[in-house]
Amino acid sequence: MARLFEYQGKKILKEAGINIPTGKVARSPEEAVEVFREIGKPVVIKIQVWTTGRAGMGGIKFASSEDEVREAAEELLGKRVGEFEVKELLVEEKLEIDREFFAGIVINDAEKAPVVIFSSLGGTGIEEIAREHPDRVASHTVDVVRGFYSYHGRELAKKTGLSGKLIVKIGNVLASLYKAMNLYDARSVEINPLVLTEDGEIFAADCHIVIDDYAVYRHPELGIEIAREFSRPATELEKIAYLVEKNDYRGTFYFFQMVNDVPPDGRHIGFHGAGGGGSMMSMDAVLKAGFKPANFTDTSGNPPASKVYRAAMIILSQPNIVGYFASGSGVASQEQVNSARGFVKAFLEDDLDVPAVLRLGGNLEEKAIEILETYLKDLPVKVEGYGKDDSADFCAGRLKQLVENNDRKLHRVRPLKEYEPPEGAYRIETLTGTIFIDHETCRKCESKACVSECPRDVLKLEDGLPVLNLDASEVKKGKCTECLACEIACKFHGEGALYIHLPIPGLKEYRDSLIEK
Repeated sequence: MARLFEYQGKKILKEAGINIPTGKVARSPEEAVEVFREIGKPVVIKIQVWTTGRAGMGGIKFASSEDEVREAAEELLGKRVGEFEVKELLVEEKLEIDREFFAGIVINDAEKAPVVIFSSLGGTGIEEIAREHPDRVASHTVDVVRGFYSYHGRELAKKTGLSGKLIVKIGNVLASLYKAMNLYDARSVEINPLVLTEDGEIFAADCHIVIDDYAVYRHPELGIEIAREFSRPATELEKIAYLVEKNDYRGTFYFFQMVNDVPPDGRHIGFHGAGGGGSMMSMDAVLKAGFKPANFTDTSGNPPASKVYRAAMIILSQPNIVGYFASGSGVASQEQVNSARGFVKAFLEDDLDVPAVLRLGGNLEEKAIEILETYLKDLPVKVEGYGKDDSADFCAGRLKQLVENNDRKLHRVRPLKEYEPPEGAYRIETLTGTIFIDHETCRKCESKACVSECPRDVLKLEDGLPVLNLDASEVKKGKCTECLACEIACKFHGEGALYIHLPIPGLKEYRDSLIEK
């Protein structure tokens, strides 16, 4: 899921017809003062972070003069809230509040339907209100075919003890809230507090909205950079990783940095899982071995070798890790040869300088381990491959020994190598990359291993040279699975005339920025 800031959520509420206080976002004390001048009355200044309880942590200030606004903004901007650095403030008019309510809608996975919740008390968490004042809370499971209308909202308001014209206003707000949820594919929307002002108007004084990550692509206007329910803004490396997943539907790639700046303590490793349960089991194993994961990564759902390659290159963009550990459930249905080839390409291109233990249990695991042993044996560090009969604890123990043998050497991030194809190179466009073949070099090759090792018959020989065997448009759509078999075969059994370029937008600049520090 993707969380929205309060000011983003309020814009959605306003579009749906719900009153919000007059206000704007400020990113500097000067901007905050300018917003105050525009409003022309006392204001409330709120830090924009993905958390509740901002008042208790000193994240909400009231001001009635320019000096007070400037002082509050200077205090709040740059404030640390957990891993969150405050970079934006919402400056809006201070409401004269008579009563507070709670209104929210959440998707109930058990019911497979939205549930509208209303409380005639607000200001605290709905769980606490329901526990201490159950008669003041009512809910309604929505029939998604019929929808939710104002009269449904009025019925909810009545159940919580409200009466008169107020229930009409509440009913309209709840119906508008449901409209906003549907319009933006939200998983949850919450207004707490929903307030009645002294002049009788209803306003959303605060709001929290979470968008379904599968629907983010439908709403570019929201400016969501990464469809993940993080408790903090995404790091630059997480944004780079998300673009890989966003632009490639094959399999899953999830990347989360558990440590943004890895300390040189000799304990952190790059962690690469495959499948939820197996990844958690493997995470426990490395923790018991005394390691700290610098990141959590998952590539599952039978990803292509190209996606595993990109995942590995991103993991290796973290300085100061002392090892690389990959392990899933041990019985994965995905073809592990794809993972193995992805690791081979990444480790060779990155000149791996820390040991790696790769547990590739599942389909074709014996072949996968053979690929690792054959093509990574000449690296200056050890890379060991294991299968389903080797436990995660055993593999973590092996990594510990290899790290010790390597004197806990810290990984050094290197510039990303840029491939420049030879002039006139033969090109084949794949779903996410480009195959380059230097036919002049191919003429020296006797094995033509790139053609014989291609499992999908993408290549054929024509006048003794490898060329495209399928329709180019179909290959571009995915007929070439980017298994990397042709490149590895050409590199080790041919003349090295074939290279598959798999761009990772933003990674070169990211690595360069680390090296410059």
